[in-house]
This record gives sequence, structure tokens and C-alpha cells, in this order.
Amino acid sequence: MSLFDPSNKSLCLEQLCSANYQKLLRLIPNLVSIHETAVGVAPRCSPLILTVIERSPYTITVELSHHFGKPENTQPLPAILIRIYLDAKMAEVISDYAHKAIPQVFEHFGYSKAIMDYKWRLNYFLQKWLEHCLKQGYLFSIANLKTNAAA
Repeated sequence: MSLFDPSNKSLCLEQLCSANYQKLLRLIPNLVSIHETAVGVAPRCSPLILTVIERSPYTITVELSHHFGKPENTQPLPAILIRIYLDAKMAEVISDYAHKAIPQVFEHFGYSKAIMDYKWRLNYFLQKWLEHCLKQGYLFSIANLKTNAAA
């Protein structure tokens, strides 16, 4: 897959994170209501698993992954950690199965171009993956939601 490399990455990254938020809501319409896990299914495709890692009034951190193999021997890939900003309507990848979080990669934040490039690649991958999942017709039904009644 070729990688689009915009000259104004900061602006494009903001737009990409906004578009990824919209794609996530199309893929998982009840996203804000999920408090634990949800399973998305599509014909002839591996299940798509959403796990809520952390929740605050304005953000939700989730892991989104496919589970390949038999239930007792599943491998969650690509396993992407996403922070969803509810007030800003943006979704940003924090890390994925093959890439660590930015503070673990860059010792200090003086590497702004490298950090921006790193963030761009992670979020661009999320965009392509979400588009793929939407094309496959994944559905997250109410029956597949695990919610926390006390929350």
C-alpha cells in the first residue's frame, strides 16, 4: 500500500483524526454506550473486537482488533489502541501491535517532525483499516454489547 505524505501534516492529521472519528461511529454506532466490550461480525470475516480500556467524561480509550483462529487460540491483530475525544470529535491512534506509544519511542519531544510522521503513519493505517471494515459490512449489534449498568 502506498502512503500519502502531505506537506502540511499537522492540518492533515487533524482532518484525518476527525474523519477516523466519523468512520468509527459509522462502524460502531453505539460506541459511546459501550462500557466493556463489543463484537462486530461480517460475512466470511474474523470477528472485530472493541474493548474499552479507559473512560472519562470527554475521552474513551479503546482497543480495536481482529481475532484470528479458534476461540481458544485467538491472536488479536492488528490490536490498535485508540483515544477517542468526544468533545473534539476526533479519534487518534496511541499505539498499535507493531508500534509503541510516542513517549516510548521518542525520549524527548524535540523530534517534532519525526513525531508528526509517526502519528501520521499510525492514523493513516487506522483510516485504511476502518474503510476496509466498513466495506466488509461489519455490524456491532446491541446483543453483542457488554455494558456496565452502574456507569
